[in-house]
Amino acid sequence: MNHSKVFPNAQAALEGVQDNMTLLVGGFGLCGIPENCIEALVKMGAKNLTCVSNNAGVDDFGLGLLLQTRQIRKMVSSYVGENATFERQFLDGELDVELVPQGTLAERLRAGGAGIPAFYTPTGAGTLVAEGKETREFEGRPYILERAITGDFALVKAYKGDTFGNLVFRKTARNFNPMVATAGKITVAEVEELVEVGELDPDQIHTPGVFVQRIFQGQNYQKRIEKLTLNEGGL
Repeated sequence: MNHSKVFPNAQAALEGVQDNMTLLVGGFGLCGIPENCIEALVKMGAKNLTCVSNNAGVDDFGLGLLLQTRQIRKMVSSYVGENATFERQFLDGELDVELVPQGTLAERLRAGGAGIPAFYTPTGAGTLVAEGKETREFEGRPYILERAITGDFALVKAYKGDTFGNLVFRKTARNFNPMVATAGKITVAEVEELVEVGELDPDQIHTPGVFVQRIFQGQNYQKRIEKLTLNEGGL
């Protein structure tokens, strides 16, 4: 039996994704998003998905592609301000939305990967974020109980990976990908460069391969920039 984690492409690596599943999606803005996996999901057609991601992409890129095809039923996100499709579907009642403070979202994913069912945080106490949640006071300060997040599949994108699934991220791509990678029942990693075990410096590995079940080398990355700002006057 072949126990290799290496798959030929995104569609093969996403085998088993079905309607009504919860998908955790890495990336920060348009940086470090699993472009190949998202495109494959559009073609596969799974619907009524719950997607947990820091943001919802833009109208024609990232998770915005799955919103266009109405495959997402619920979004759990921190920032959604760049996506008009998201706004329209939410206001029309087509899309269920759970807005989560960014640090809380990162910690809910990290807790899910660590097997911690819930934790207390002061973030959001006394606001709409706290509605319906248990509140306790510690040392005179109110804290709310937040539940951990796990998913059926976790989709991440790394700069480099080896055939065991060890991953190296670059710069801003580390913001959410490492936490997402730990919190899925099945974690799928797409990488720009796939190498053999032993070729990565152990001190530079951000996600150990024990968290990754499937890996493939991606292609044709667009690496878009949400808002390009240039310095007209030079340095």
